[in-house]
Amino acid sequence: MSLGGQEMLSSQARVLGEFLVERHVLSRDDLAIAMAEARRQSEPITQVLIRNGLVGEKDLTAALAETVGLRFIDFTETPLHPEAATTIPESVAREYLAVGVDFDGPRLIVAFADPGNDAGVVAVGQATGYEIVAAAGSRYEIGHALDQIFGVASVAQQGSGGLENPDGAPVLDVNELLAMVIERGGSDLHLTAGSAPVIRVNGELKPVEGIEPLNGSQIREIIYAILTQKQREKFENELELDASYTLPGRSRFRLNVFLQRDSVGAVMRAIPFEIVELSSLGLPAAVERFADLPRGLVLVTGPTGSGKSTTLASLIDIVNKTKALHIMTVEDPIEFLHTHKKSVVNQREVGEDTHSFSNALRHVLRQDPDVILVGEMRDLETISTALTAAETGHLVFATLHTQDAPQSIDRIIDVFPAHQQQQIRVQLAASLQGIVTQQLIPTSDGKGRAVAAEILAATPAVRNLIREGKIHQIYSVMQAGAKHGMVTMDQSLAALVREGKISREIAFERCTNEEDLKRLIQSGGF
Repeated sequence: MSLGGQEMLSSQARVLGEFLVERHVLSRDDLAIAMAEARRQSEPITQVLIRNGLVGEKDLTAALAETVGLRFIDFTETPLHPEAATTIPESVAREYLAVGVDFDGPRLIVAFADPGNDAGVVAVGQATGYEIVAAAGSRYEIGHALDQIFGVASVAQQGSGGLENPDGAPVLDVNELLAMVIERGGSDLHLTAGSAPVIRVNGELKPVEGIEPLNGSQIREIIYAILTQKQREKFENELELDASYTLPGRSRFRLNVFLQRDSVGAVMRAIPFEIVELSSLGLPAAVERFADLPRGLVLVTGPTGSGKSTTLASLIDIVNKTKALHIMTVEDPIEFLHTHKKSVVNQREVGEDTHSFSNALRHVLRQDPDVILVGEMRDLETISTALTAAETGHLVFATLHTQDAPQSIDRIIDVFPAHQQQQIRVQLAASLQGIVTQQLIPTSDGKGRAVAAEILAATPAVRNLIREGKIHQIYSVMQAGAKHGMVTMDQSLAALVREGKISREIAFERCTNEEDLKRLIQSGGF
């Protein structure tokens, strides 16, 4: 799109730049550098942005339309009126790269690749008999729309307006990128401006070869293509979005969309369709006992990416297969999908099925649950309601981002005001059943990861220590609690070293106490 041959004024350049920043495809830093270069070289800002690969043709067209007060048609968001789309004869539509979008009373709204071409607007008006309302559109998207309306054109018909991407880069399909994640045994796909797509494999980030660094326009296009209109609006209002996405027949993905340096970024984590058997996860046998409890609170904790969701899904699946109960889950987003087996399972997604964890939990006790899964205990109200549910005869599973069992207990208590903390200690001592803390460790052969897990079982001794506020003494009880199925993180790491699954070096990086770990490795026992 051009400005009808007029030289862009500095005020228009500022409007264009601000629009691109607000569209989340260009950072303010890059805009300032580009404007300085444009002044230094005495050339339009548009040429600088395109030459440096900072934005794509579609976003630049949208920005140019904004500067001259024209409507921009985004074909990924605007459905075409069937009659409007076929009103323009094919020969005229292809010659002037024009697509009928909709009717506005007696007028026809038409997206042009160059709405500043008065001859094209007149020609379309004469060919259709309508008064034309000219709008701007991406040259690539208009060419694609014409091929969908009239069939794929020959090279001669396409002329300068065919389907070749004007940005000179391949049009990336997010499904192809996600298929690479699955094929390479990866866990996450990272998309960020200025970098090629990156896949995490066995804990290590690896760029996808053969793909050039992506600009903000490309990232926005890739991500917005898989979001619903409601999700786009939520992201643009809140600047954050958690959602899920399904790669048909292959896997589900947990999607987080965010802004960084004014551009869209995203991370997509693979979630297998099939729920893994707990016995296949490499966790201690004591963990399975938690699925057989009639009531109480069970926490699964650990850093991001440590497999907490996988462990919880396996525990819920055991309940689902063995007991006739009602299971309610509150997740953000829903990750593993549970089918009704022996139990009835209802899964609620924050943002889609409920407004928040706390809001869902306020009502959950009226829904006749036996087992409740809380995706994450984030705030005082959520924690308080989860404790009440566990105390009143429900089995509650939940997660925390904590590094060990004592820290998890402190985290729960510290959320509450000082005057309530003794009451919470008593409540937690009565309702807590166990804590599983886990982390994934790269294996010695570099071909996978092994799980190291710490297990706390709520024995009478542990309950007394919680009630009396002597949390620091719990670790000693765990060290001597093997007969109750308890294991410390250092004991778990030492076992993995002795079995040759992980190296001593990485075990010492991840341990709680280096001297304890050294002694455990040398002694060959707990």
